[in-house]
Amino acid sequence: MGRLILKGIFKKFNDFLALENVNFDVAEGEFVCLLGPSGCGKTTILRLAAGLDSPNSGEIFLDGKKIVGTNKECGFVFQEYALFPWRTAKGNIEFGPQVKGCRKEDCEKISRHYIDLVGLRGFENHFPHELSGGMKQRVGIARAYANKPKLLLMDEPFGALDAQTRNIMQAELLRIWEKEHISVLFVTHSVDEAVYLADRVVVMSARPGTVKEIFDIKLPRPRVRTSPEANTLRDLILKSLGSEIKRAAEIRK
Repeated sequence: MGRLILKGIFKKFNDFLALENVNFDVAEGEFVCLLGPSGCGKTTILRLAAGLDSPNSGEIFLDGKKIVGTNKECGFVFQEYALFPWRTAKGNIEFGPQVKGCRKEDCEKISRHYIDLVGLRGFENHFPHELSGGMKQRVGIARAYANKPKLLLMDEPFGALDAQTRNIMQAELLRIWEKEHISVLFVTHSVDEAVYLADRVVVMSARPGTVKEIFDIKLPRPRVRTSPEANTLRDLILKSLGSEIKRAAEIRK
């Protein structure tokens, strides 16, 4: 389960048209990346899918059910970590199951599973300020998975990390995704990241954001970042995205 469908989505903020007739889907268990110039509405799409905001027109469905109000079937991972500073890594991961009313022993079983899965054994009792950026994001990913979502929404989760840690976290995310196989909608500004992670890449136009082009990334996993096939796809996506970045700059003038 976990199929997301966006149909004819328009979104305005006062007189500002952010999204115009957005149509795409995320298949069950699929990893889809959203690329586009700044201000094209990528984060707005995540907020709509999470039910944190509503479209002015159009519909969004998760497993055939229209999303109205907060979508409790999705998990959200932010760039800023958004961890509770007064809770340990274990406490952050257990928060969702506790809110859902899970028994203490079940919460602890869930947290142990995801602590092991994201490679945080030995750090479960550390507070966020005692963890590196990569470790904090591992906690954020584990916390999202602990809620057993049908869909994982990720808003540039590795954008604040250094290049080496970012590459490590991309590989770790794929390892976790291949085990859990939950549908993922992932926002990024990095074409390299999108080609490495995604089954499909959705390129958004400059505002008002709409779907310009969708690329199928039919590369075997694990992927070689510098393979000729990856380079060819990267060049095609960069060409498509580059024209929209130029157009966005003209709009801002």
